[in-house]
Amino acid sequence: MNRTHIKWLPIFAALLFIAYQYFTSEKFVNPETGRKSHVGMSTQQEAALGLQSYQQVLSQSEPINSGPELEMVQRVVKRLAAATGDAGKDFDWQASLVQSDQVNAFCLPGGKIVVYNGILPVANSEAALATVLGHEMAHATSRHGAQRVFEQNLTQTAMAGLAGSLSDMDYEKQRAIMGAFGAGAQYGLLMPFSRNHESEADHIGLIYMARAGYDPHESIAFWKRMEQANTSQPPQLLSDHPSHGTRIQQLENWMPHAMEEYNKSQQR
Repeated sequence: MNRTHIKWLPIFAALLFIAYQYFTSEKFVNPETGRKSHVGMSTQQEAALGLQSYQQVLSQSEPINSGPELEMVQRVVKRLAAATGDAGKDFDWQASLVQSDQVNAFCLPGGKIVVYNGILPVANSEAALATVLGHEMAHATSRHGAQRVFEQNLTQTAMAGLAGSLSDMDYEKQRAIMGAFGAGAQYGLLMPFSRNHESEADHIGLIYMARAGYDPHESIAFWKRMEQANTSQPPQLLSDHPSHGTRIQQLENWMPHAMEEYNKSQQR
């Protein structure tokens, strides 16, 4: 029997719940850009989860507890933290350097930072490291993780409503429709949001490093090295990050403002 009946009540209920989630969620205004957004967690919840993840990462890693590389990381974080202003004033900033070949670093909500020493040869200078860490710290101060939770909650509600509405339909048709909807949400909604977050973190991180007294032009040099080191980046449409070329172009567009902040920092 070919069943194609769609039940509308689950979709209607999902839309009502999406509206409830939207209008009752906490609103956040980014102090650097003025951009308004909705978040799916409180700052206390973010900090608690960030601390838990930080402790878990360190328990499974090989921390570097002394030496000039650690001192550099901590020095950069201290200068950048001071540059975050009101956005980061309540953060408990803490940085760890761990032994790993990964070319990576991240800042968890609440201000816990992990730097893999594999990124240091690519960064190759304190200012370039400030490019990386300014970007990661901007993710935290911009509450991108909490925004991502909100977006995922809405998507999950919509998926549940659609699944309920298709429950009388043939399994193969259900699977095809749900797959198409999931792909559409991933590539048309979640990935663009993620790319926007990455670009916003690039922009704010550039301002942080300039305020901290690091030449913002070093950010462009760093991303050019990353572009040369990573030749297998997927097309931007299929990625949750902007392409290196897009990043470099955006940084060049933001450079005049960053240089104003940098020049102010040199006068203090």
